[in-house]
Amino acid sequence: MKLTLEKIIVENMIFGSPSGINNGVITIDDEALREMILKDQRIAKVHIRIARPEESIRIYSVRDVIEPRVKIDGPGQLFPGIIGQQSTVGQGITKILEGAAVVTVGHLQGTQDGIIDMSGPGAAYSPFSKTHNLLISCEPVPGLRNESFDEALRLAGLKTAHYIGEACQQESPQVKTTYETLPIEEQKQQYPNLPNVGYVYMLQGQGLFYDTYFYGKPARDMLPTYLYPTEVMEGAIVNGNLMIACDRNTTYHHLNNPVIEDLYAAHGKEINFCGVIVTNQPTTLKGKENASDLTAALAEELGLDGVIISKEEYGNTDADLMMNCRKLEEKGIKTVLITDEFAGQDGTSQSLADADPKADAIVSTGNANEAVLLPQMERIIGNSAITETPECTTQQQIQNAPQIKMEIFSFVGSTNEFGFNKMSTKGY
Repeated sequence: MKLTLEKIIVENMIFGSPSGINNGVITIDDEALREMILKDQRIAKVHIRIARPEESIRIYSVRDVIEPRVKIDGPGQLFPGIIGQQSTVGQGITKILEGAAVVTVGHLQGTQDGIIDMSGPGAAYSPFSKTHNLLISCEPVPGLRNESFDEALRLAGLKTAHYIGEACQQESPQVKTTYETLPIEEQKQQYPNLPNVGYVYMLQGQGLFYDTYFYGKPARDMLPTYLYPTEVMEGAIVNGNLMIACDRNTTYHHLNNPVIEDLYAAHGKEINFCGVIVTNQPTTLKGKENASDLTAALAEELGLDGVIISKEEYGNTDADLMMNCRKLEEKGIKTVLITDEFAGQDGTSQSLADADPKADAIVSTGNANEAVLLPQMERIIGNSAITETPECTTQQQIQNAPQIKMEIFSFVGSTNEFGFNKMSTKGY
């Protein structure tokens, strides 16, 4: 498959009419957007705001982040199976508004929210402090079930990202990049003297609020599957995980997966990048054993010499990571693992819940228990109950506190396990 991404660089975002872009400034018709979102009868109210880099804003209750983009040529539609028709994507031309993001905001009972600080020391821990963010905060109709509100929020965010992309599609791009992966046997023959390398892409799939969507279907129901990397760039994978913020793979992360970008950059030079195996992270031991068995068998069948493995979250999913590592290594397939750590604030606790002697090549994306002091912000958006500390236990106390000590665990993407940020850990 061959896909060209055309990037339009965004330098600011404002409200006005009609929606569009001029000289790098996106204009959002908030009334038209509000009308579109409220067509979903599960949503009672919509609050639309803008948060820009360096503004004194703290955003709580972050659900997901999506990069605006629009497909302008080729088969299929973006986010297939969710807002697009159910068809294969990954070919043609897609325009991207680089530097812009849609951030959905809204607290759901039983989930763990995330934070984005647009300025101050906390801004260093989330990549979305550097984007111009359109915040979509929704309120459900009375009596709506949590899972229905979750779906409504997800659709609102994806539709908004697509709405912005469509409104700006006539703008000329500043950067064009083409990616191509051939059918697997042709790909293996393209560079016969280079190692055949793949990417084992582990998706969270543990049920309601702990899920990822693959072509519109929950990852918990999938079996390991071969995927062209370009399919990911057009929304074949969409976030549905509303738990741990620091290593949550938002839809923005999936669309811009740096593991895929880096493998393409090395393709034809150091490696022969042969594609992606997507697999899930089940809750049961039987499910984990089955998924890892099939992942290793598929990698062997594809003739891979080595793989990079990434995961999402920690604890339970550490077992999936180690199972995949061990079984691939036993088949003679070299592995490199990407994971964050939870080693306590002093860094001396056990970092991972599972380990294996064969896991001897690991890239750390940081210790999520690292603590930081956060100053008070001029504007607070969202529900801040997630930051309760012994000194601050109510939203009012938190908002009025001169500073809050918090683990980077709470920042969206701070220890992202694609290596999206620049966090790491030193070994001694």
